[in-house]
Amino acid sequence: MSPPSIAELRAVTQPESLINRRGEEHWAGRLYMRRLSPYVTRLVVATPLTANALTSLMIPTGLLAAFLVTLPGVLPAVGAALLVQLQLLLDCSDGEVARWRRAFSTAGVYLDQIAHYSTEAALAAALGVRADGGWGSIGGWTALGLAVSVLILLLKAETHLVTVARARSGEALPEVPDGGAAQKLPALRWRQGVRLLPSFRPFQAVEATLLVVAAAVVDAVTDNLTGTHVLLILLTGAAVVAVVGHLIAVLASERLR
Repeated sequence: MSPPSIAELRAVTQPESLINRRGEEHWAGRLYMRRLSPYVTRLVVATPLTANALTSLMIPTGLLAAFLVTLPGVLPAVGAALLVQLQLLLDCSDGEVARWRRAFSTAGVYLDQIAHYSTEAALAAALGVRADGGWGSIGGWTALGLAVSVLILLLKAETHLVTVARARSGEALPEVPDGGAAQKLPALRWRQGVRLLPSFRPFQAVEATLLVVAAAVVDAVTDNLTGTHVLLILLTGAAVVAVVGHLIAVLASERLR
């Protein structure tokens, strides 16, 4: 049986409802990765490789990217950014394989979340190691990176625990559209526009590694770790604001009513 054409794959695996998912489809996916992923998907569907196998590969890919961040210099930072691009490609292709084969899996969703959780937390911790000068001089900056990791995980937990709370309440609560929290508080409506800008999502792996590359360039120019130190301080402040602001938004939204 001949493999499907790219046009056939796009028609089945990239419906408009997927590409236009509010708050779920990454800007890099819409901008360029969804143009590339069908070529990988076409190769995979001709093999026994499963969608879950692709999703599983996202985990070591992300962790390897975090390890490269701990190494000094611009080239390791660029390598980390490229590995995260590979992770994004896998993230696009695994769902396309599942949609083409009509083989959806709860385990796949779980693995996908583990990949994103572990990568984003590990990148923050790795930035702390980098800010301390590497594995041989771990100290206060590493502790700060680990604190950011905890805040990132807490931020994710604030979102996903809404589902847990609704399930444990025993009530058949209606679905609330994305952005319900921001709609409930007029002061938080700005978040709807902010989410459209990649620069305001610094904890996601793509943005984080691009920021690391920029910091590494500054470090190279200044011949010190100023760029990395400034980036880690900014991420710490952003993480604190995000965790507190998101918690207030969730508690004030219709999701918990």
